[in-house]
Amino acid sequence: MSTRTLRRLSAAPAYLFLTVLAIVSVFPLVWIVTSSFKSSGELATDPIGFWPDAFTLDHYTRVLFDLGILGNLGNSLFIALSTTVVTIVVSSTCAYGIVRFFPRVGQKLTQILISTYMFPPILLAVPYTLIMISLGLINTYAGLVLAYLSFSIPYAVWMLTAFYQTVPVEIEEAAQVDGAGRFRVFATIATPIVAPGIVATAIYTFINSFNEFLFALLFINSSERMPITVALYSLSGSEVLDWGAMLAASVVVVVPSVVFFLFIQRHIAAGLSEGSVK
Repeated sequence: MSTRTLRRLSAAPAYLFLTVLAIVSVFPLVWIVTSSFKSSGELATDPIGFWPDAFTLDHYTRVLFDLGILGNLGNSLFIALSTTVVTIVVSSTCAYGIVRFFPRVGQKLTQILISTYMFPPILLAVPYTLIMISLGLINTYAGLVLAYLSFSIPYAVWMLTAFYQTVPVEIEEAAQVDGAGRFRVFATIATPIVAPGIVATAIYTFINSFNEFLFALLFINSSERMPITVALYSLSGSEVLDWGAMLAASVVVVVPSVVFFLFIQRHIAAGLSEGSVK
């Protein structure tokens, strides 16, 4: 028996375990997709059945056209994109400044920034709400984006500091000798080098902003500006839960996110590997 065959046989238990783990992880998502095509009567009589007896699009029609879930999805996309753009612009300049101008205190400063995540969001709910009321930002996109920035910028600075530390100083010095200013060096030399890290940071920021629920529930009180996370919560009544609408809305939100993540997972892996090398 060849060495290659022995290696495959020795790795077979690990592959089998990973296959079973993948099936267990994916099964709930597949069950949600198939159950969303069941009729309301079938959901009531056979709620745990995997395959519907007859496919129907009634739940999707109600969610997309009657409940206007696409508008809520657009609100979440706008809020998440706004938070991501501002976070990347601010955190990249901050991270580069820490690495190049304050290298000695940079590590302690990033530790202080990341320590903001030690506080659970629920502890900040009351003070944040009072601040937004005093600023007149309740029920506005700006208030929600401002709250998200207070969490996303420290985390992004902490991540991007490690990426900018991988940029060789010699490259920047050569550009400065050729007459490039500090901002030009940052924009055209250092930032393109750490582009995979910026992409990974932007993706994490976008996902966290898109999925946030607590502050969106506290700050937004109109259905026209309601993010998708709060809109899904509003589908659950005090006594009756519309399972068909909930399942269809979950598919509309989750499946595109899963497909998007499958396409960008290589960029995340590349960004994390780039930042781990110093």
